[in-house]
Amino acid sequence: MGVAIVAAAIRPLAHADRERVREIIVATDTFTASEVATAMELIDEWLAASEASDYLTYVLDDPDNGGVRGYVCFGPTPLTDSTYDLYWIAVDPAVQGRGYGRQLTQFAEGEVRRRGGRTLLIETSSLDKYAPTVHFYESSNYSLVARIPNFYREGDDKLIYAKDLAK
Repeated sequence: MGVAIVAAAIRPLAHADRERVREIIVATDTFTASEVATAMELIDEWLAASEASDYLTYVLDDPDNGGVRGYVCFGPTPLTDSTYDLYWIAVDPAVQGRGYGRQLTQFAEGEVRRRGGRTLLIETSSLDKYAPTVHFYESSNYSLVARIPNFYREGDDKLIYAKDLAK
């Protein structure tokens, strides 16, 4: 029996969503305090500038199942023609495995295409605790295009995944 994909609305992040998204980021128990602070800085930039921001930020809102359940932040990669970065994606651990992450990723891919993008890049860590994240990206047809040894700290490589959205 497969995983039930739940359809939920994806909409721009609003001021009222800020604390809930912070709770989700912290609840994943994946990010350091400085990484959480960085994610919140990007959210605050989005809230201040909206579409003028370099950090397009959306939430997955499922009012029938607890409201905001995840978020995604992506934007154009500086100094490129049509490449985008997926900066952050997080789903409430209480509802992971329901297809929310896939919905958010597919939404970001569609928005990148709509905005003229052709490539979406995602960076992650090589630490064991990121293995489910790596599996998710690979199962979403992202290819590992680079590995930078000891990037984040000794023994923690930076993995860069890419997907050609023009195909």
